[in-house]
Amino acid sequence: MANPLSLFLFLFLFLNVAAAPRGGADGPDPCAGRRIHIRRVPPRFNADLLRHCGADAFPLADASAAATSAPPCESLANHGLGPRTHPRSRSWYRTDARLLEPFFHRRVLERGCLADDPARADAVFVPYYAALDALPYVLDPVLLDASAQHGAELAEFLARDQPRILARRRGHDHFLVVSGSAWDYAQPPGAEPRMWGTTSLLRLPELANFTFLTLESRIWPWQEHAIPHLTSFHPASLPHLRAWLARARRSRRSTLMLFAGGVSRPSRPNIRGSILAECANRTDACAVVDCSGGKCSHDPGRYMRAMLKAKFCLEPPGDTPTRRSTFDAILAGCVPVFFEDLAARSQYGWHLPPARYDEFSVHIPKETVVFGGVSVAETLEAVPEAEVRRMRKRVLEMAPRVVYRRHGSTDELRGAVKDAVDLAVDGVLRRIRRRTRAQEEVRLERIYAMEDDSVEM
Repeated sequence: MANPLSLFLFLFLFLNVAAAPRGGADGPDPCAGRRIHIRRVPPRFNADLLRHCGADAFPLADASAAATSAPPCESLANHGLGPRTHPRSRSWYRTDARLLEPFFHRRVLERGCLADDPARADAVFVPYYAALDALPYVLDPVLLDASAQHGAELAEFLARDQPRILARRRGHDHFLVVSGSAWDYAQPPGAEPRMWGTTSLLRLPELANFTFLTLESRIWPWQEHAIPHLTSFHPASLPHLRAWLARARRSRRSTLMLFAGGVSRPSRPNIRGSILAECANRTDACAVVDCSGGKCSHDPGRYMRAMLKAKFCLEPPGDTPTRRSTFDAILAGCVPVFFEDLAARSQYGWHLPPARYDEFSVHIPKETVVFGGVSVAETLEAVPEAEVRRMRKRVLEMAPRVVYRRHGSTDELRGAVKDAVDLAVDGVLRRIRRRTRAQEEVRLERIYAMEDDSVEM
């Protein structure tokens, strides 16, 4: 069997050379306003980072979940989707969420409307694997004090190599993907002492005008926007997508509510602790999937089977507001229950229209549960069954929008639905178009305006 790292690098290099602009010669230009130039950067900023996938360099597999986790370099199989969950599986993979950056790069390479000439491009994609490049700073105590330098070498390269590309629109047309929460890359450069596990990538002045696609945004900075977390479901054809949605639609749901996540009790009152306490007292209504210690990271079967049997999936915030579990729940047709707007409504406007959250989710303010004595189970039991069915239908209608379909998927699938990558690219092109237009009109206040560019369906 070929080494997955070798295959990944070969196809990466092949596609990086072969990608070319495409568009119609006659009639309306199908690429008008949609041309993307992929910035050529030295492999030390992307491909070379994949060569060091052994546990000694950075663990792409969780050692605490060795029974279900893929070996480090195996995580690179299938262009970052990881190995299949089963030899006969066609859509399910043991995906490491930290490999969103190379996977996104792979998908951009195969899209149409690529422009070799940056002067003809509407946007510039920088294929920098930021989260992988950050690992030495967040894992090696020796490098902790140098974490403010994360990304500085890339910024220097972009300013030095073909500087006209960056200078053309002062970086307002550049975008890149960061596989993580923006909070993990936004530590003030001069902070002392340095906070473990974070860098200052988003604070680099040279990248201040870039658009960052992150798994969780900080809401107020105008430069970033959240895109869905990677799940383990990556269909390659429309029949595969439809087959899964049909399974989720007809699944018998005998459990009222489910929580999948860490089960350690907090030292002070919070929503997660309140949920665990209620589930312990209401075993007739609540199921818990223990994902402590990374048990669920590369084993989707551990939680997806349970989600298929539940009517509601509880999505309390953890260390940060958003959770990958939200998107697993949507795929399973399990109505998500949120306890604060930062968990999703104010994050993923390009993929999940904020105005429609009441149609496919339930909101219970966390303060009312933790301090007000509100019972989550009783609140959900009060939802009429017809309303639950209606919300489940809406959830499954939203599911294709948060799926990251497999690279090389069929034309039928690509033509039928827009997935998470398609919607992210559409969103970033809209945002860049608005900013560059404001530049041309010399309306600087419009460039930095925090305008709502969410999509209505």
